[in-house]
Amino acid sequence: MAKMNAFYAQSGGVTAVINTSACAVIETARKHKDKIGKVYAGRDGIIGALTEDLIDTSKEPASNIAGLRYTPGGAFGSCRYKLKSLEESRAQYERLIEVFKAHNIGYFFYNGGGDSADTCLKVSQLSEQMGYPIVCVHVPKTVDNDLPITDCCPGFGSVAKYVATSIREAGYDVASMAKTSTRVFVLEVMGRHAGWITAACGLASEKEGEPPHILLFPEITFDEDKFLARVEETIKNYGYCVIGVSEGLRNKDGQFLSESGMRDAFGHAQLGGVAPIIANLVRERLKLKYHWAVADYLQRAARHIASKTDVAQAYAVGKAAVELALKGKNAVMPTIVRKSNRPYKWSIGVADLKDVANREKMMPRDYITADGFHITAKCRAYLSPLIQGEDYPPYKNGLPVYTRLKNVPVPKKLKTEFEV
Repeated sequence: MAKMNAFYAQSGGVTAVINTSACAVIETARKHKDKIGKVYAGRDGIIGALTEDLIDTSKEPASNIAGLRYTPGGAFGSCRYKLKSLEESRAQYERLIEVFKAHNIGYFFYNGGGDSADTCLKVSQLSEQMGYPIVCVHVPKTVDNDLPITDCCPGFGSVAKYVATSIREAGYDVASMAKTSTRVFVLEVMGRHAGWITAACGLASEKEGEPPHILLFPEITFDEDKFLARVEETIKNYGYCVIGVSEGLRNKDGQFLSESGMRDAFGHAQLGGVAPIIANLVRERLKLKYHWAVADYLQRAARHIASKTDVAQAYAVGKAAVELALKGKNAVMPTIVRKSNRPYKWSIGVADLKDVANREKMMPRDYITADGFHITAKCRAYLSPLIQGEDYPPYKNGLPVYTRLKNVPVPKKLKTEFEV
């Protein structure tokens, strides 16, 4: 393939290390200037491609691009926007090809989770059908850790470190006031269908009686009576109870406890907060004083406590994505391959997008204790290496210093506009 430009975009909920992957993509592409021209980023993800709202990353000095390695959020903007099938919305794909042609784009790097893997696969398939083949490589990212094939997902290790640290620290707080004040604390974490982040809370409990005492997973049907009995037993034994719960907790009918009735742009149910539901249940049935918290955006934005392992893996998959594209590998995703737990060793592999798109990796049942309320030793062995090491950002005046790019727009070449 003749020298062509590359397009990079971020998709879905961002992570503490998605910009690390962006840094890797851009830095690696700059090392191959003989094969790749400029790297254009989509402003607000794939929407930037559809609306021809591109960012010229070549206008950023090397120091700014390097600064992305420790900057949270999405440096170019992200979006929740799922491309439909060619039959349903041919105009979208025709527009993408029109923009890519106009800007001599031959490489497409889409950084996201399962839905963006699906988009990347569709673009690779349909661009060829439409006479302008694009080399498409998906760059894995999701705090939910639910992409198949890859051992873990960049973004997850840092969230895991944050929630385990937070629930351990909150546990000390509750324990100190349990006799006269709060007896139950509930921390809600992300995880719609897969309980990986909830499981990570369990890393904080290394000895009998240490919090969290109870974990509530999406994979385990919520049984109100069994749960309340376990809370009572925990209070009796330890004087207080700390609970980690996934936003995707379901009842026996398969319904989310916290479903609000709304849907997001991907068609997913909007969840309205399960922590207060669990806390109110404890108050009404057990008459115990409680507090609850929702980790929400804090857990995925916490770059100040990112896992060093996670940062390294996020950079590695971004670098590998460019290298795979230069080898002509199309419709693929770099993966993380675990070699051993102790010592922890890993390498980069590759998966076909047809085996990744629209598939979710749930918690194995043997990672959850028989009673459904905690993690097993096997789960701990899997999770523990992913939170190892610290990779602090630079600090100034007591606060972390993060990079903000100039995000210089690329002049538009098309006369037509496209609304999304």
